This record gives sequence, C-alpha cells and structure tokens, in this order.
Amino acid sequence: MSLGKYLTSRVFFGQAFVALVIIAVLGYFFMHWLTFTTDHGNEITVPNLAKLTEEQVEQKLDELDLDYVLLDSVDYDSDYPKFSVVEQDPLPGAKVKVGRKVYIKINASGFSSVRIPDLIEKTYREAVPTLKALGLVEGQIIYIPNLGKDMVIEMRCNGKNLKVGDRVLKASKIDLVLGDGKESYVEEVADSLAIPIEE
Repeated sequence: MSLGKYLTSRVFFGQAFVALVIIAVLGYFFMHWLTFTTDHGNEITVPNLAKLTEEQVEQKLDELDLDYVLLDSVDYDSDYPKFSVVEQDPLPGAKVKVGRKVYIKINASGFSSVRIPDLIEKTYREAVPTLKALGLVEGQIIYIPNLGKDMVIEMRCNGKNLKVGDRVLKASKIDLVLGDGKESYVEEVADSLAIPIEE
C-alpha cells in the first residue's frame, strides 16, 4: 500500500484517533498529578507580624504550618516595641505554600550611641547633614554675637555643652550655637572711645 493510500485509509484514522485519546488521558492525569504535588489551591495567606515578639511569631506561624528565620536586628525604631518584628519577607497578604519560611528582622533593645563629630567652625549647612547621617536630630538654633555668620560655635545636648568625641544616643537632639555675623567687640570699642570724649 502506498503512503498516500495509507494516510487516507480507515486504519490510519483509527490509529490517529486512538493516539489522540491516549495523549488526552495522559495529559489529564498529568495535570491532576501536578496539582496534587504542588498543592495548588491550598495556599496560606502570610499574616502581619509587625510589632510581635519572636515567641508570638513562632506561635502564630505554627498555627498556619509556616516556619520563620530570624535574620538580624535592625537599628532601634521608637515606633516599634523592643525586640519586636520590624520587617518581614514575604510581606503580609502574600500567598505561600505550607512549610514556607518567613524571614524576619527584629527591633534592637535601644538606641546605640554615636560619637559627636567635629563641627566647630563648620557652617550650619555642613553641620546639619553630618548630624543626620549619624542618626542625630537637629535641635534648637541659638545665635550669639560672633563674626562668623552661621558658623558653629558650640554644640549642646539637654543643655550641656558637648565636646568632640563625646558619646550620645542616636536620635538625640543636638542644639547648635551659631555666630550671628556681628562683631562682638564693636560696642566695647565704642564705649572705650566715649570715655575720653566725656572727660
């Protein structure tokens, strides 16, 4: 039998039909097997763990058949309780499978300390970014008579004068004493010149 006659014969169409049925059945079972092995449709919503302690996280995730990994502690954030969760991955609301690990970062127990940098005779514009980079907060600005306008003369914290190298806690407010750009000795010179004129 020639190839042309075979491709148009009942035998060929019968075998082709049987092959299609087998492929369809195998595909059906494969999709069901895949759904079963990947646990499709049985996903768990990740809860919000923010501000929970590590013990509370463990209890909450155990109830959902999830696990957690503590990555590290982060710089103290006053918006969160000490030793509570600050960051998590996956984020709250994400869909995950049973047994998935949730990675968390914990708030530190308090502010760490930093050394006061040398800002004396630096300008106000230079001083503020330096303070912010160290995690310090700009406090009051106090002007005193001094020839250097907006130049840092002193640094204070809670009313106490600070020296370069002193340690303060992060997020402390640093008051800056700046020069007002006026010559402080002008009035004294004027007073001393006034005395002989009166005599």
